[in-house]
Amino acid sequence: MRDRVIDTVLAAFDSDPAFCYFFADDATFNIAAAAFAAHLFDQRVNRGTVWVVEDGAAVAMWDPPRSGDGPAEDGHGNSGLDLPAATLDRLERYDAVVAAALPATPHWYLGILATHPQYAGLGWGRLAMTAGLDRAAEAGLPAYLETTNERNVELYQRSGWRLTESSAVDDLPIWVMRHG
Repeated sequence: MRDRVIDTVLAAFDSDPAFCYFFADDATFNIAAAAFAAHLFDQRVNRGTVWVVEDGAAVAMWDPPRSGDGPAEDGHGNSGLDLPAATLDRLERYDAVVAAALPATPHWYLGILATHPQYAGLGWGRLAMTAGLDRAAEAGLPAYLETTNERNVELYQRSGWRLTESSAVDDLPIWVMRHG
C-alpha cells in the first residue's frame, strides 16, 4: 500500500507548484519527492489518518487536532528527512508561512490529497477526503488545507471549502481554505 500511495503522490504532484518549488533540481526531483511523500505517509499512517480509495489510486493524508488545547500538528514535520539543506530550507519556510495562516484552535488539517492522474475525474479524491471531513464534523471542528495550485481553489470550493487567506513564500502563492 505504501508504495502505491507514494506512486500516486508522485504522479499527482509531478508538476505541482509546491513540489516544483521544494524539489527544484530536476535531476533529483523524483528521488527527493518520493522520500518526502514516504515521510508524509509514515507520519500519518499509524495515527489512522490516511485514507485511500482503490488500493491507493487516491489518497488523503490528514493531521488530527492535537490532544488538549493548541493547533493541529500541521505541516510536514521535516526532521529526519535526508534531503539537501536548500530543500529543507524551502520546506521549512513554506511550513512557517502556512502555520502562520492556520488557527491556533483545534482543527483537522488535510496535508495531502492526491489522485493518480490515470483516475482523475472519477471523484476518488473527493471520496478519500470525505473520511477526514467526517471526523472533523463529528468532533465539531473545522478542517483546513492549503494549495499552491490556483486551479485547485475552485475544485475545493465545489466541495464546500472556502478561501480564508492568501499568502506566498518567495514567488509561490499559497491559498488557505477552511471547511466547516
